[in-house]
Amino acid sequence: MNTDLWLKLLPMLENRLEQGLFTLWIKPLAARCEGNHLELQAPNEFVASWVRERLLDTVRECAQEFMDKRMELSVVVRRPAAVPAMEAKQQQIKPAPVLALPLDYQPRPMPEHRWRFSFEDFVVGPCNELACAASKGLCNDALSADHLFLSAGPGLGKTHLLHAIGRQLAQRSNRARTNIACLSAEEFSTRLVLAIKAREAARFKAEFRDSVDVLLLEDIHFFQGKGKLQDELLMTLKALQARGCKVVLTSSFLPRELNEVDPQLVSCFASGFLALMDTPDFATREEIVRRKARMLQVQVSDDVTGLLAERLTTDIRQLESCLNNLVLKARLLGQQITTELAWQVLENYAAQSTSPDVERIVSFVCKSYGIEEPELLSRSRSQQTVLARNTAFYLCRKHTCLSLAAIGERLGRKHSTVLKGIINVEREINRLTPLGRQLTSTIGRLSC
Repeated sequence: MNTDLWLKLLPMLENRLEQGLFTLWIKPLAARCEGNHLELQAPNEFVASWVRERLLDTVRECAQEFMDKRMELSVVVRRPAAVPAMEAKQQQIKPAPVLALPLDYQPRPMPEHRWRFSFEDFVVGPCNELACAASKGLCNDALSADHLFLSAGPGLGKTHLLHAIGRQLAQRSNRARTNIACLSAEEFSTRLVLAIKAREAARFKAEFRDSVDVLLLEDIHFFQGKGKLQDELLMTLKALQARGCKVVLTSSFLPRELNEVDPQLVSCFASGFLALMDTPDFATREEIVRRKARMLQVQVSDDVTGLLAERLTTDIRQLESCLNNLVLKARLLGQQITTELAWQVLENYAAQSTSPDVERIVSFVCKSYGIEEPELLSRSRSQQTVLARNTAFYLCRKHTCLSLAAIGERLGRKHSTVLKGIINVEREINRLTPLGRQLTSTIGRLSC
Protein backbone atom coordinates (compact mmCIF):
# COMPACT_ATOMS: atom_id res chain seq x y z
CA MET A 1 0.00 0.00 0.00
CA ASN A 2 1.48 3.34 -1.06
CA THR A 3 0.47 6.01 1.44
CA ASP A 4 3.00 8.57 0.16
CA LEU A 5 1.44 9.05 -3.28
CA TRP A 6 -1.26 11.41 -2.00
CA LEU A 7 1.32 13.61 -0.26
CA LYS A 8 3.21 13.89 -3.54
CA LEU A 9 0.06 14.68 -5.50
CA LEU A 10 -1.07 17.50 -3.20
CA PRO A 11 1.48 20.08 -4.47
CA MET A 12 0.49 19.27 -8.07
CA LEU A 13 -3.19 19.77 -7.25
CA GLU A 14 -2.49 22.98 -5.36
CA ASN A 15 -0.74 24.43 -8.42
CA ARG A 16 -3.47 23.29 -10.81
CA LEU A 17 -6.55 24.35 -8.83
CA GLU A 18 -7.69 27.70 -7.54
CA GLN A 19 -6.62 28.15 -3.94
CA GLY A 20 -10.18 28.23 -2.64
CA LEU A 21 -11.08 24.95 -4.34
CA PHE A 22 -7.92 23.27 -3.09
CA THR A 23 -8.38 24.42 0.49
CA LEU A 24 -12.09 23.67 0.66
CA TRP A 25 -12.27 20.32 -1.11
CA ILE A 26 -8.83 18.70 -1.50
CA LYS A 27 -7.17 19.35 1.86
CA PRO A 28 -9.88 17.54 3.90
CA LEU A 29 -9.29 14.35 1.90
CA ALA A 30 -7.20 11.38 2.93
CA ALA A 31 -6.16 8.69 0.47
CA ARG A 32 -4.66 5.26 0.03
CA CYS A 33 -3.23 3.62 -3.07
CA GLU A 34 -3.04 -0.04 -3.98
CA GLY A 35 -1.61 -0.89 -7.38
CA ASN A 36 -3.27 1.38 -9.94
CA HIS A 37 -6.26 2.20 -7.71
CA LEU A 38 -6.34 5.43 -5.72
CA GLU A 39 -9.07 5.68 -3.09
CA LEU A 40 -9.91 9.19 -1.87
CA GLN A 41 -11.50 9.33 1.57
CA ALA A 42 -13.82 12.27 2.31
CA PRO A 43 -15.03 13.34 5.77
CA ASN A 44 -18.71 13.14 4.70
CA GLU A 45 -20.93 12.31 1.74
CA PHE A 46 -21.44 15.97 0.81
CA VAL A 47 -17.71 16.48 0.22
CA ALA A 48 -17.41 13.07 -1.46
CA SER A 49 -20.22 13.87 -3.92
CA TRP A 50 -18.78 17.30 -4.74
CA VAL A 51 -15.32 15.87 -5.44
CA ARG A 52 -16.76 13.07 -7.59
CA GLU A 53 -18.76 15.47 -9.74
CA ARG A 54 -16.27 18.31 -10.16
CA LEU A 55 -12.67 17.46 -9.26
CA LEU A 56 -12.19 13.74 -9.91
CA ASP A 57 -10.94 14.24 -13.48
CA THR A 58 -8.32 16.74 -12.31
CA VAL A 59 -7.09 14.38 -9.59
CA ARG A 60 -6.97 11.51 -12.08
CA GLU A 61 -4.91 13.59 -14.54
CA CYS A 62 -2.37 14.51 -11.85
CA ALA A 63 -2.13 10.90 -10.65
CA GLN A 64 -1.59 9.57 -14.15
CA GLU A 65 1.03 12.22 -14.91
CA PHE A 66 2.92 11.37 -11.72
CA MET A 67 2.65 7.58 -12.01
CA ASP A 68 2.98 7.55 -15.81
CA LYS A 69 0.17 5.01 -16.06
CA ARG A 70 -3.62 4.93 -16.04
CA MET A 71 -5.06 5.19 -12.54
CA GLU A 72 -8.49 4.11 -11.33
CA LEU A 73 -10.03 6.49 -8.78
CA SER A 74 -12.87 6.22 -6.31
CA VAL A 75 -14.22 8.53 -3.63
CA VAL A 76 -15.62 7.09 -0.41
CA VAL A 77 -16.69 8.48 2.94
CA ARG A 78 -14.04 7.96 5.58
CA ARG A 79 -15.18 5.47 8.18
CA PRO A 80 -15.17 6.72 11.79
CA ALA A 81 -12.94 4.93 14.25
CA ALA A 82 -14.63 2.03 16.03
CA VAL A 83 -15.96 2.74 19.54
CA PRO A 84 -17.09 0.38 22.30
CA ALA A 85 -20.76 -0.63 22.17
CA MET A 86 -21.69 1.22 25.39
CA GLU A 87 -19.97 4.41 24.20
CA ALA A 88 -21.66 4.12 20.82
CA LYS A 89 -25.03 3.80 22.54
CA GLN A 90 -24.30 6.90 24.61
CA GLN A 91 -23.31 8.80 21.47
CA GLN A 92 -26.62 7.90 19.86
CA ILE A 93 -28.65 9.50 22.61
CA LYS A 94 -26.58 12.65 22.91
CA PRO A 95 -28.68 15.76 22.33
CA ALA A 96 -28.01 17.81 19.22
CA PRO A 97 -25.41 20.54 19.78
CA VAL A 98 -26.80 23.95 20.65
CA LEU A 99 -26.14 26.66 18.05
CA ALA A 100 -25.72 29.42 20.61
CA LEU A 101 -22.11 30.57 20.95
CA PRO A 102 -20.25 30.52 24.28
CA LEU A 103 -19.83 33.85 26.02
CA ASP A 104 -16.06 33.78 25.57
CA TYR A 105 -16.24 32.86 21.86
CA GLN A 106 -13.83 34.71 19.60
CA PRO A 107 -14.39 34.34 15.84
CA ARG A 108 -11.60 32.50 14.08
CA PRO A 109 -9.46 34.65 11.76
CA MET A 110 -9.67 33.96 8.06
CA PRO A 111 -6.73 32.00 6.64
CA GLU A 112 -3.88 33.93 5.04
CA HIS A 113 -4.50 34.60 1.37
CA ARG A 114 -1.96 34.21 -1.41
CA TRP A 115 -2.27 37.38 -3.43
CA ARG A 116 -1.52 36.62 -7.07
CA PHE A 117 -1.59 40.18 -8.43
CA SER A 118 -0.73 43.76 -7.49
CA PHE A 119 -1.43 47.26 -8.76
CA GLU A 120 2.16 47.47 -10.01
CA ASP A 121 1.59 44.77 -12.65
CA PHE A 122 -1.84 46.04 -13.70
CA VAL A 123 -1.76 47.82 -17.08
CA VAL A 124 -3.96 50.92 -16.99
CA GLY A 125 -5.72 52.23 -20.09
CA PRO A 126 -8.91 54.08 -21.02
CA CYS A 127 -10.81 50.81 -20.69
CA ASN A 128 -10.06 50.33 -16.99
CA GLU A 129 -8.72 53.64 -15.72
CA LEU A 130 -11.78 54.42 -13.59
CA ALA A 131 -11.92 50.92 -12.11
CA CYS A 132 -8.24 51.01 -11.20
CA ALA A 133 -8.51 54.51 -9.67
CA ALA A 134 -11.55 53.45 -7.64
CA SER A 135 -9.75 50.32 -6.42
CA LYS A 136 -6.74 52.35 -5.28
CA GLY A 137 -9.05 54.92 -3.75
CA LEU A 138 -10.76 52.24 -1.69
CA CYS A 139 -7.36 51.20 -0.32
CA ASN A 140 -6.20 54.68 0.68
CA ASP A 141 -9.64 55.92 1.81
CA ALA A 142 -9.83 58.42 -1.08
CA LEU A 143 -13.06 56.80 -2.29
CA SER A 144 -16.13 58.20 -0.60
CA ALA A 145 -17.75 54.75 -0.41
CA ASP A 146 -16.61 51.62 1.42
CA HIS A 147 -18.35 49.39 -1.13
CA LEU A 148 -17.04 48.87 -4.68
CA PHE A 149 -18.69 46.89 -7.50
CA LEU A 150 -16.45 45.89 -10.43
CA SER A 151 -18.24 44.76 -13.60
CA ALA A 152 -16.50 43.41 -16.70
CA GLY A 153 -16.59 40.59 -19.19
CA PRO A 154 -14.44 37.48 -18.78
CA GLY A 155 -10.69 37.98 -18.88
CA LEU A 156 -10.66 41.78 -18.50
CA GLY A 157 -9.00 42.11 -15.09
CA LYS A 158 -11.65 41.86 -12.37
CA THR A 159 -9.74 39.22 -10.43
CA HIS A 160 -6.48 41.12 -10.90
CA LEU A 161 -7.89 44.26 -9.27
CA LEU A 162 -9.56 42.24 -6.51
CA HIS A 163 -6.25 40.64 -5.54
CA ALA A 164 -4.42 43.95 -5.87
CA ILE A 165 -6.87 45.50 -3.40
CA GLY A 166 -6.38 42.64 -0.97
CA ARG A 167 -2.60 42.82 -1.22
CA GLN A 168 -2.45 46.58 -0.67
CA LEU A 169 -4.89 46.58 2.23
CA ALA A 170 -2.93 43.79 3.89
CA GLN A 171 0.36 45.66 3.43
CA ARG A 172 -0.93 49.06 4.56
CA SER A 173 -2.73 47.86 7.66
CA ASN A 174 -1.74 49.70 10.84
CA ARG A 175 -3.15 46.88 12.93
CA ALA A 176 -1.32 43.66 13.74
CA ARG A 177 -3.51 41.94 11.18
CA THR A 178 -6.38 42.93 8.93
CA ASN A 179 -8.81 40.07 8.52
CA ILE A 180 -9.43 39.87 4.76
CA ALA A 181 -11.77 37.28 3.28
CA CYS A 182 -11.25 36.75 -0.46
CA LEU A 183 -13.37 34.06 -2.08
CA SER A 184 -15.86 33.37 -4.85
CA ALA A 185 -19.62 33.48 -4.34
CA GLU A 186 -19.71 29.73 -4.86
CA GLU A 187 -17.08 29.15 -2.15
CA PHE A 188 -19.02 31.41 0.24
CA SER A 189 -22.19 29.41 -0.45
CA THR A 190 -20.46 26.06 -0.06
CA ARG A 191 -18.92 27.04 3.26
CA LEU A 192 -22.34 28.10 4.50
CA VAL A 193 -23.93 24.82 3.42
CA LEU A 194 -21.16 22.80 5.08
CA ALA A 195 -21.54 24.85 8.25
CA ILE A 196 -25.27 24.17 8.34
CA LYS A 197 -24.72 20.45 7.82
CA ALA A 198 -22.16 20.46 10.64
CA ARG A 199 -24.54 22.48 12.83
CA GLU A 200 -22.09 25.38 12.94
CA ALA A 201 -24.20 27.98 11.17
CA ALA A 202 -23.94 30.39 14.09
CA ARG A 203 -20.16 30.12 14.03
CA PHE A 204 -20.09 30.76 10.27
CA LYS A 205 -22.25 33.87 10.65
CA ALA A 206 -20.11 35.18 13.48
CA GLU A 207 -16.93 34.69 11.48
CA PHE A 208 -18.16 36.63 8.45
CA ARG A 209 -20.23 39.30 10.21
CA ASP A 210 -18.08 39.99 13.28
CA SER A 211 -14.55 38.96 12.36
CA VAL A 212 -14.04 40.01 8.75
CA ASP A 213 -12.63 43.50 8.15
CA VAL A 214 -12.61 43.32 4.35
CA LEU A 215 -14.79 41.10 2.14
CA LEU A 216 -13.64 40.51 -1.45
CA LEU A 217 -16.32 38.45 -3.18
CA GLU A 218 -16.10 37.29 -6.81
CA ASP A 219 -18.84 36.37 -9.30
CA ILE A 220 -21.83 37.42 -7.23
CA HIS A 221 -24.14 36.46 -10.12
CA PHE A 222 -23.81 32.93 -8.70
CA PHE A 223 -26.47 33.89 -6.12
CA GLN A 224 -29.24 34.37 -8.69
CA GLY A 225 -32.20 32.13 -7.95
CA LYS A 226 -30.79 31.01 -4.58
CA GLY A 227 -33.16 32.67 -2.11
CA LYS A 228 -31.79 31.32 1.19
CA LEU A 229 -28.21 32.07 0.23
CA GLN A 230 -29.24 35.57 -0.82
CA ASP A 231 -30.76 36.14 2.63
CA GLU A 232 -27.50 35.18 4.34
CA LEU A 233 -25.43 37.34 1.99
CA LEU A 234 -27.73 40.33 2.50
CA MET A 235 -27.48 40.06 6.28
CA THR A 236 -23.70 39.69 6.03
CA LEU A 237 -23.35 42.77 3.83
CA LYS A 238 -25.58 44.81 6.13
CA ALA A 239 -23.55 43.73 9.17
CA LEU A 240 -20.27 44.67 7.47
CA GLN A 241 -21.71 47.98 6.34
CA ALA A 242 -22.81 48.79 9.88
CA ARG A 243 -19.27 48.10 11.11
CA GLY A 244 -17.74 50.33 8.40
CA CYS A 245 -15.96 47.42 6.70
CA LYS A 246 -14.78 47.51 3.12
CA VAL A 247 -16.55 45.30 0.56
CA VAL A 248 -15.59 44.67 -3.05
CA LEU A 249 -17.89 42.65 -5.32
CA THR A 250 -17.24 41.52 -8.89
CA SER A 251 -19.50 40.20 -11.62
CA SER A 252 -19.70 39.82 -15.37
CA PHE A 253 -23.07 41.57 -15.12
CA LEU A 254 -24.38 44.86 -13.82
CA PRO A 255 -26.63 44.68 -10.75
CA ARG A 256 -29.68 45.62 -12.82
CA GLU A 257 -28.97 42.75 -15.24
CA LEU A 258 -29.21 40.07 -12.57
CA ASN A 259 -32.29 37.88 -12.56
CA GLU A 260 -34.08 36.23 -9.62
CA VAL A 261 -32.20 38.31 -7.06
CA ASP A 262 -33.92 39.97 -4.10
CA PRO A 263 -34.44 43.70 -4.84
CA GLN A 264 -32.89 44.56 -1.47
CA LEU A 265 -29.76 42.66 -2.44
CA VAL A 266 -29.61 44.33 -5.85
CA SER A 267 -29.93 47.68 -4.08
CA CYS A 268 -27.11 46.68 -1.74
CA PHE A 269 -24.92 45.68 -4.69
CA ALA A 270 -25.51 49.07 -6.31
CA SER A 271 -25.14 51.11 -3.10
CA GLY A 272 -21.39 51.62 -3.46
CA PHE A 273 -19.23 52.86 -6.31
CA LEU A 274 -19.91 51.07 -9.61
CA ALA A 275 -16.96 50.76 -12.00
CA LEU A 276 -17.16 49.12 -15.43
CA MET A 277 -14.19 47.71 -17.33
CA ASP A 278 -14.26 47.54 -21.12
CA THR A 279 -12.13 45.69 -23.67
CA PRO A 280 -8.62 47.22 -23.90
CA ASP A 281 -7.64 49.42 -26.85
CA PHE A 282 -4.66 48.67 -29.09
CA ALA A 283 -2.12 50.72 -27.11
CA THR A 284 -3.18 49.06 -23.84
CA ARG A 285 -2.92 45.61 -25.40
CA GLU A 286 0.58 46.41 -26.64
CA GLU A 287 1.62 47.50 -23.15
CA ILE A 288 0.15 44.31 -21.68
CA VAL A 289 2.35 42.25 -24.01
CA ARG A 290 5.45 44.31 -23.16
CA ARG A 291 4.80 44.09 -19.42
CA LYS A 292 4.21 40.34 -19.60
CA ALA A 293 7.37 39.87 -21.68
CA ARG A 294 9.43 41.68 -19.03
CA MET A 295 7.96 39.40 -16.37
CA LEU A 296 8.98 36.40 -18.47
CA GLN A 297 12.42 37.95 -18.96
CA VAL A 298 12.34 37.78 -22.75
CA GLN A 299 12.87 40.26 -25.56
CA VAL A 300 9.88 40.67 -27.86
CA SER A 301 10.15 42.91 -30.92
CA ASP A 302 7.69 45.68 -31.65
CA ASP A 303 6.52 43.76 -34.71
CA VAL A 304 5.58 40.70 -32.63
CA THR A 305 4.05 42.87 -29.92
CA GLY A 306 1.91 44.70 -32.46
CA LEU A 307 0.86 41.46 -34.15
CA LEU A 308 -0.40 39.90 -30.93
CA ALA A 309 -2.15 43.11 -29.87
CA GLU A 310 -3.81 43.42 -33.29
CA ARG A 311 -5.07 39.85 -33.48
CA LEU A 312 -6.22 39.27 -29.88
CA THR A 313 -8.50 42.09 -28.84
CA THR A 314 -11.23 41.02 -26.43
CA ASP A 315 -9.64 38.85 -23.74
CA ILE A 316 -6.53 39.76 -21.75
CA ARG A 317 -6.14 36.19 -20.49
CA GLN A 318 -6.03 34.92 -24.07
CA LEU A 319 -3.47 37.56 -25.01
CA GLU A 320 -1.21 36.59 -22.11
CA SER A 321 -1.71 32.89 -22.81
CA CYS A 322 -0.66 33.37 -26.42
CA LEU A 323 2.55 35.12 -25.36
CA ASN A 324 3.27 32.39 -22.80
CA ASN A 325 2.90 29.73 -25.48
CA LEU A 326 5.02 31.69 -27.92
CA VAL A 327 7.86 32.02 -25.39
CA LEU A 328 7.61 28.35 -24.43
CA LYS A 329 7.65 27.19 -28.05
CA ALA A 330 10.70 29.35 -28.82
CA ARG A 331 12.57 27.94 -25.84
CA LEU A 332 11.66 24.32 -26.62
CA LEU A 333 12.78 24.71 -30.24
CA GLY A 334 15.81 26.83 -29.39
CA GLN A 335 14.59 29.60 -31.71
CA GLN A 336 14.24 33.36 -31.57
CA ILE A 337 10.80 34.91 -31.07
CA THR A 338 9.90 36.04 -34.58
CA THR A 339 6.74 37.14 -36.35
CA GLU A 340 6.75 33.85 -38.27
CA LEU A 341 6.76 31.87 -35.02
CA ALA A 342 4.09 34.20 -33.61
CA TRP A 343 1.83 33.49 -36.60
CA GLN A 344 2.21 29.76 -35.97
CA VAL A 345 1.11 30.16 -32.35
CA LEU A 346 -1.72 32.50 -33.29
CA GLU A 347 -3.29 29.74 -35.38
CA ASN A 348 -4.43 28.20 -32.09
CA TYR A 349 -6.18 31.37 -30.95
CA ALA A 350 -9.14 33.44 -32.03
CA ALA A 351 -8.39 36.07 -34.63
CA GLN A 352 -10.31 39.01 -33.18
CA SER A 353 -9.50 41.91 -35.46
CA THR A 354 -13.22 42.46 -36.05
CA SER A 355 -15.90 41.60 -33.54
CA PRO A 356 -18.29 38.95 -34.92
CA ASP A 357 -22.01 39.63 -35.06
CA VAL A 358 -24.75 37.28 -33.86
CA GLU A 359 -25.15 35.64 -37.27
CA ARG A 360 -21.44 34.84 -37.42
CA ILE A 361 -21.51 33.44 -33.89
CA VAL A 362 -24.56 31.26 -34.57
CA SER A 363 -22.98 29.89 -37.75
CA PHE A 364 -19.71 29.16 -35.92
CA VAL A 365 -21.43 27.42 -33.00
CA CYS A 366 -23.60 25.25 -35.26
CA LYS A 367 -20.54 24.20 -37.27
CA SER A 368 -18.49 23.50 -34.13
CA TYR A 369 -21.15 21.31 -32.53
CA GLY A 370 -22.42 19.67 -35.72
CA ILE A 371 -26.01 20.91 -35.49
CA GLU A 372 -28.30 23.02 -37.64
CA GLU A 373 -29.58 26.45 -36.64
CA PRO A 374 -33.22 25.29 -36.25
CA GLU A 375 -32.05 22.75 -33.65
CA LEU A 376 -30.07 25.46 -31.83
CA LEU A 377 -33.21 27.58 -31.63
CA SER A 378 -35.52 24.66 -30.82
CA ARG A 379 -36.74 23.53 -27.39
CA SER A 380 -34.37 20.54 -27.45
CA ARG A 381 -32.74 19.78 -24.10
CA SER A 382 -30.16 17.30 -25.40
CA GLN A 383 -26.77 17.76 -23.76
CA GLN A 384 -25.03 18.71 -27.02
CA THR A 385 -27.68 21.25 -27.99
CA VAL A 386 -27.76 22.88 -24.56
CA LEU A 387 -23.95 23.13 -24.57
CA ALA A 388 -24.00 24.70 -28.03
CA ARG A 389 -26.74 27.12 -26.98
CA ASN A 390 -24.84 28.18 -23.84
CA THR A 391 -21.69 28.68 -25.93
CA ALA A 392 -23.66 30.95 -28.27
CA PHE A 393 -24.98 32.96 -25.31
CA TYR A 394 -21.45 33.36 -23.95
CA LEU A 395 -19.96 34.45 -27.29
CA CYS A 396 -22.79 36.91 -27.99
CA ARG A 397 -22.25 38.48 -24.58
CA LYS A 398 -18.50 38.63 -25.10
CA HIS A 399 -18.35 39.92 -28.68
CA THR A 400 -21.48 42.05 -29.10
CA CYS A 401 -23.02 45.00 -27.33
CA LEU A 402 -26.41 43.29 -27.06
CA SER A 403 -28.19 43.12 -23.72
CA LEU A 404 -29.11 39.77 -22.20
CA ALA A 405 -32.71 40.32 -23.23
CA ALA A 406 -31.68 41.09 -26.83
CA ILE A 407 -29.50 37.96 -27.00
CA GLY A 408 -32.40 35.91 -25.67
CA GLU A 409 -34.78 37.39 -28.22
CA ARG A 410 -32.42 36.54 -31.10
CA LEU A 411 -31.87 32.97 -29.87
CA GLY A 412 -35.43 32.32 -28.71
CA ARG A 413 -34.82 32.24 -24.98
CA LYS A 414 -35.66 34.27 -21.86
CA HIS A 415 -33.29 36.73 -20.21
CA SER A 416 -32.89 34.36 -17.24
CA THR A 417 -31.98 31.40 -19.47
CA VAL A 418 -29.29 33.43 -21.22
CA LEU A 419 -27.82 34.50 -17.89
CA LYS A 420 -27.76 30.95 -16.51
CA GLY A 421 -26.15 29.64 -19.68
CA ILE A 422 -23.36 32.22 -19.57
CA ILE A 423 -22.73 31.51 -15.89
CA ASN A 424 -22.49 27.76 -16.57
CA VAL A 425 -19.88 28.31 -19.32
CA GLU A 426 -17.84 30.71 -17.16
CA ARG A 427 -17.93 28.28 -14.24
CA GLU A 428 -16.57 25.38 -16.30
CA ILE A 429 -13.85 27.56 -17.85
CA ASN A 430 -12.76 28.99 -14.50
CA ARG A 431 -12.64 25.55 -12.86
CA LEU A 432 -10.35 24.22 -15.61
CA THR A 433 -12.48 21.08 -15.85
CA PRO A 434 -12.22 18.83 -18.93
CA LEU A 435 -15.45 20.40 -20.19
CA GLY A 436 -14.02 23.84 -19.38
CA ARG A 437 -10.91 23.11 -21.43
CA GLN A 438 -13.10 21.88 -24.28
CA LEU A 439 -15.14 25.09 -24.15
CA THR A 440 -11.97 27.22 -24.09
CA SER A 441 -10.68 25.39 -27.16
CA THR A 442 -13.98 25.79 -29.01
CA ILE A 443 -14.33 29.47 -28.12
CA GLY A 444 -10.70 30.08 -29.13
CA ARG A 445 -11.40 28.83 -32.66
CA LEU A 446 -13.87 31.61 -33.39
CA SER A 447 -12.25 33.55 -36.23
CA CYS A 448 -13.46 36.96 -37.17
